[in-house]
This record gives sequence, structure tokens and C-alpha cells, in this order.
Amino acid sequence: MGRYITKALSIRGMASVNKKYVETTQKDGVRTIQLSDSASLNSLSLEMLKALMSEIKKDENNQELRSIVLTSVTGKVFSAGHNLKELTATSNKSHTEVFETCSELMQAISESPVPVIAAVDGLAAAAGCQLVAACDIAVCTDRSLFSTPGANLGIFCSTPGIPLVRNVPRKNASYMLFTGFPISGREAYECGLVSKVVPTDKLDEEVHRITDAINKKSRSVMHIGKMFLHEQINLDVTTAYRRGTETMVENLKMRDAQEGIRSFLEKRKPKWSHDYEKN
Repeated sequence: MGRYITKALSIRGMASVNKKYVETTQKDGVRTIQLSDSASLNSLSLEMLKALMSEIKKDENNQELRSIVLTSVTGKVFSAGHNLKELTATSNKSHTEVFETCSELMQAISESPVPVIAAVDGLAAAAGCQLVAACDIAVCTDRSLFSTPGANLGIFCSTPGIPLVRNVPRKNASYMLFTGFPISGREAYECGLVSKVVPTDKLDEEVHRITDAINKKSRSVMHIGKMFLHEQINLDVTTAYRRGTETMVENLKMRDAQEGIRSFLEKRKPKWSHDYEKN
């Protein structure tokens, strides 16, 4: 359990940086990061990747931060994937740096102490689809499309396939990776790539419903739960149950766990501390 416990910081306020690439706001515990490089169809250039990682990790241990929402300022394209200009043989960008930074971003999402939610209205292609698959929760509109078309251009979507195949059945992932065909928002929901699909005019409402539900829970308990959720995926069942038992026993020692139980028995709302203190 010690691996999950991080001292909370008390830094307040949010100032957006990297405005060419992202626009960040924070209200009521929800940090909204909008991909704003519409000129490049929100491509995940090296600078975009760095900007996203900076905004995701900024003040991540501040108790006031309860969830992160990734969205885009343009409805037609969530993200077109890597910036192909950086992947040419004559590019002055290190190809290794581009893909390593992208991998670091995806892992920063899974390691964030709060749930990260993708709100998609439009096309999420290649590394853009990877970004959606890496999030804890994804909500899309019924006009959204998801694709991994790299092989069409001679670049197989190897890294985008990593979170993809961990979200959807292998046959669905193979279909997307080998054909490059896009799937609809409804198909993405049916195969498990996204959590919910809604009409375009209901996207904000659904995202708010999710973040509001998260806000009502103990931040520290959510952090512990998220870390174990990711840990147990790669464990065999026996080890997963052993680690799950250890995690729940440690969870029950926390002040917020006992407060939650007492509040239920006393028929009142819990008063969370959001810290990792034990009784």
C-alpha cells in the first residue's frame, strides 16, 4: 500500500501554459485540458505531447484536483495522431524521442492519482486513438470515429496498438490495425474502446455527470483503487486476489474508509478527509 501513498501538496490555482497546443482550466476539482492546435488537426507533435504531459502532471498531488478531462476545441477532429512532418527521414526531430515521449504521456495518464477522462467529439486516429484508449474513462459522441490507419502510410500503428489491445478484444484490434478502417462511436462502445456514446449535444452533460460522481468520493480511496486496477491487469488470478486482499485490508485502515462505513450506518453523508491517514 505504501507505493500508493503520496504526500498531498497544498498548491492552489491553475494557470494555463502551452496555449498554442493546449488550453487548461480547472473548476470544482475538474481540470479540463483542451487540445487546441486546430491548424494541425490536434496532431500529437513532440511539443503537443510535452504540453499534455505537463498539464496532466502539474500539481497532481493537490487534493483539490479530483479528475482530468481531455477534450479538443474542434469538433471535427479530436486528434489526427502523430505529426507526420516529424516522422520524415529529413526531420530534425529524433524519432526515438517522439515515441518515447508519447509512451511517457500514456503512462503518466495511468499513473495519475485521479481518473483521466477522454471526451471525444470527432476523429481520433492513430496516436489520437491511443490517447483515448490510455484514459481511464472515455465518452464519445455518436458522430465520432476511431482508427489506426498507420499501415496505409507504411507506418504500422505498433505503439497505438498497445493500449488498444488492452481495451478491446484482439480480433477487434486486429481489424482496426490491419485494415485501417475507422469504427464508429457506437462500434467503439460495443467493443469496449469507450465507456459511453451519447448525442453530440449531450457530451458535456455526460462528462459532468461522471466528474460529479467522482467528486463525491474520497480522493485517496480513488487513487488507491486506480493504482490497483492498473496493477492487477497483468497479474495471474491467484496473485491478483492476494494483492486485492492486501489492498482492501490496507484500505480499511484508512480514516476515510471508516468514515464511509460510519456514515452509511448513521444514514448521513460522509465527510471525507481525502488523505491517507489511518485510524
